Amino acid sequence: MKQIPSQADFIVIGAGVAGLRASIELAAHGSVLCLAKREVAESNTQYAQGGIAVALSDEDEIGLHLQDTINAGDGLVNAEAARVLVEEGPPRIEELIEWGTQFDRHGTKLSFTREGAHSRNRVLHAHGDSTGQEIGRALYAKASTIPQIQFLEFEFTTELIVEHGRVCGIRVLDAENRARSIRASGVVLATGGLGQVYSDTTNPTVATGDGVAMAYRAGAEISDMEFVQFHPTALYIKGAPRFLLSEALRGEGAYLRNMALHRFMPKYHELAELAPRDVVARAIAHEIELAGSAEAVVYLDLTHLPADRTRSRFPRIYKTCLEYNIDIATDLIPIRPAAHYAMGGVKTDLDGRTTLPGLYAAGECACTGVHGANRLASNSLLEGLVYGARAARTLAMAFAKLETGAAETSVQVNDTPGANEQAEAVLRKVQAAMWRDVGVVREGQRLRAVIAELEALRSEIPAFASRRAWEAANVLDTGLLIARSALAREESRGAHYRTDFPDHRDEFLKHSVVRGDAIVFE
Repeated sequence: MKQIPSQADFIVIGAGVAGLRASIELAAHGSVLCLAKREVAESNTQYAQGGIAVALSDEDEIGLHLQDTINAGDGLVNAEAARVLVEEGPPRIEELIEWGTQFDRHGTKLSFTREGAHSRNRVLHAHGDSTGQEIGRALYAKASTIPQIQFLEFEFTTELIVEHGRVCGIRVLDAENRARSIRASGVVLATGGLGQVYSDTTNPTVATGDGVAMAYRAGAEISDMEFVQFHPTALYIKGAPRFLLSEALRGEGAYLRNMALHRFMPKYHELAELAPRDVVARAIAHEIELAGSAEAVVYLDLTHLPADRTRSRFPRIYKTCLEYNIDIATDLIPIRPAAHYAMGGVKTDLDGRTTLPGLYAAGECACTGVHGANRLASNSLLEGLVYGARAARTLAMAFAKLETGAAETSVQVNDTPGANEQAEAVLRKVQAAMWRDVGVVREGQRLRAVIAELEALRSEIPAFASRRAWEAANVLDTGLLIARSALAREESRGAHYRTDFPDHRDEFLKHSVVRGDAIVFE
């Protein structure tokens, strides 16, 4: 049986870009236990194709990156959080390069591209469309050389341990369904996204909102959950996963065409295909509705672009689509929007502190307000780097070594017959309801009905008999946080669109905060 330590100085939950960067930072101050739900390589980081935005090119300025970030956030960006992001971004990227990250170059110079809502070419890529994978590789290679960091794979964190109002450890289930506790002086949540709350998502199967759900159950405040970004362009083929088709495709000049093959984006926004993601996603949803068919799609069209350039620039996308008999250089690609990124999450300050002492958060599961109501393309990997490092530094400064406790033996959790199937059924019901009523377009009466529907599903979840039961509970809790926040925000802003409140309202120019059963705006 694998030996799992009963305590460490620091615990980091998640091994994506935020978790790895936090682990590297913490290792200078004590022992670090970095837990991955599956393999270290399986995280949202690995699926990030588009790139990482940073003001490093000769034509760019930090102030311009800041302004683009604020503009994309539709009035709700925390300007100080955005300033931290863009100012600390360049040294974090230079650090990555020093650690061996191979970004694409023209000769010896870094190659920068442009994506939607950016005013300059500032997006770095690696191997064309495998940026997250390359950054994750380099960070893990660096972390693996540091003896103070221990990685544990296939360890599923179920709960935060809170004693005397402070987080002092976690409870985990291993791959054999054995449960045990691990204590630490502080915990960093870097659990990534929540896309699996929806039936259609670009996120991997591990993205079940675990960090947000366990932090909420432990008493932490949660913020801006109504703002879920739906990526406009996900491959839509029956039986195929909703594979993300990077915004960089449109950055290179791809068009969007409806079922009649008309290019439609110019009538929705002056930036056409390069409009902010929320605008593009709603435009696509409207075109699909106009088509009047349950199987309607729109098409991403690169056929007017040089074929060799398309295939070499997007090798991963080209290879994946070819598996479904689509040559992206010569064929129209059927697409629909899919849940992609959560702007909201566990509320933190600019140093990663949550409202629960001993608990820190960084990356997609956290909410500093840096993205406001709508994330600027390719700011997410940068956020993980910048705020992963900041949260770790803050925790290290507050570090107080724990008293050594008695080792806790593992306990086998009895898996009741059919528990996984029952949990799976609940999860599918939640996903379908969330996609139907809390998706790209929302309406108050339907939100009230779906909240009641979701609450009624609680009794159908088996009593935490397995990790799948925990995941079902996390998806349900996270879905309810999104739906409740969406109902409370009686306006449309950024990625949140209400048909019954289609305009901005000044009284909602605030962040939503969930405190227990209450939702306030501040």
